[in-house]
Amino acid sequence: MAVCVVCQNDYWLSFEIKTITGDTYVFDSFECAMEKLAPRCEQCTVRIVGHGVEVAGRFFCGAHCARANSVLGAEIRDAVGSHPS
Repeated sequence: MAVCVVCQNDYWLSFEIKTITGDTYVFDSFECAMEKLAPRCEQCTVRIVGHGVEVAGRFFCGAHCARANSVLGAEIRDAVGSHPS
């Protein structure tokens, strides 16, 4: 058995995830894995567990939040989610 790094549950069906940086974590559920590893949207702070949107090194849950983010320039906001030319 192994102890989850998030909730400290000692579970016989726990699993390990190794990240691209080489760190290894033990989890007892996908919920705990998402809590530890999934990024948060910079606009609404929801956990990004799907594809999400990356603009200029910033991560958003979707195009709506990327467009709504006041840090991005108008030209970027207009391009998010549009089909490339």
